[in-house]
Amino acid sequence: MPERKQKKQSISLCVFIDALGWEILQRHSFLPELLVHKQPLTTIFGYSATCDPTILTGVLPREHGHFSFYAYDPARSPFRKSLFVQLMRLCPKALSSRNRVRNIAGKIILKRLKYTGYFNIYNMPFSLLPLFDYTEKKDLYQKEGINNKTPTIMDFAREQGIDFFLANWKGSEVENLENLKQAIKDPERAVSFAYLYMASMDAILHKYGSIHEEVTKKMAWYERELQKLYNTAKEEYTEVRLFIFSDHGMTDVHADYDLRSIVERSGLKFGKDYAAVYDSTMARFWFLNKTAENVITEILKPLEFGTILDDATLHAWGADFADHRYGDLFFLMKAGTLIVPSHMGERSIKGMHGYDPDDKDSVASFCSNVKLETYPKRLDDLFFLMKREIERNLAEQDGEGTP
Repeated sequence: MPERKQKKQSISLCVFIDALGWEILQRHSFLPELLVHKQPLTTIFGYSATCDPTILTGVLPREHGHFSFYAYDPARSPFRKSLFVQLMRLCPKALSSRNRVRNIAGKIILKRLKYTGYFNIYNMPFSLLPLFDYTEKKDLYQKEGINNKTPTIMDFAREQGIDFFLANWKGSEVENLENLKQAIKDPERAVSFAYLYMASMDAILHKYGSIHEEVTKKMAWYERELQKLYNTAKEEYTEVRLFIFSDHGMTDVHADYDLRSIVERSGLKFGKDYAAVYDSTMARFWFLNKTAENVITEILKPLEFGTILDDATLHAWGADFADHRYGDLFFLMKAGTLIVPSHMGERSIKGMHGYDPDDKDSVASFCSNVKLETYPKRLDDLFFLMKREIERNLAEQDGEGTP
């Protein structure tokens, strides 16, 4: 008889599905026989630029230093001395505002800056770029990739010397799935921890909204592919621990407002009196004199489609930056409304995130195929869950049992 294949011990599969919110998850049957636990997971105020570092480090934005991609900082702006940016400022808006032109320009700028992190100039006018610093210069998943050099779960895995799999966030979902399967089946490897990044759902929800057949089709695809992944791992390992989570949900958009024009009617001068970044769901202001602070605050107060965030709220959400790097004042839109045009885009879209973290459509999700003593409640708890999984598998390899 052929010799029976000896299985490897245990593997923890951590699957991050971007924008798979709790509300969306509840509308679909998703691996019901495999996942024994499903729950809502509180998100963090901001976008993926905020959420992802929080998941990876276990600390809040004020500690890891990430929030949004643009911060008013003329002295440290990487675009200030760029000849290419200066040339693009001379282009007529009809040309420079085209998506294709901006995509090509962004690739040229990235190549010259040699950044390794996620980079996108979005809809920021070329004339304003020299006033702003770009805040995600390094690959978050590599050593010292976090702004404040906070260690990540990947750093912990490297320090422990374990064989782990890290998906390429620049690659496709199909490529990353196949690469993980190959790593699992490799007889020369004993991967005990894997981090699989799945980004397509976010783009689908932005384009179509949360209630659309494309979302249903994508959920079915995830279900099929993750079942295949689990089955592959079960052939190689005695125990497969599967954790599926997201960073935030998605809200269907029903209205948009031109907040920028409202502020500009004040007569205040951008770069002289104030500076602002108009993100999709919030506006962040820096005041260069007291008059600008008073005028803009009075303009924003009566607006019914959003609210000024007070210090207590920002503190509770972990977004109270001591140096005010990301703004002196935050104006948050009501769920389901957008700032259009904004520095993120010229047109409205079907779905968006980045609202109040407690809004039901903002809430993220967490699932597992095993029962745990302690379940994560908020995004920062995911770091500690992954850390415990690595320690658990290390102890098992050392023959000490589960810690």
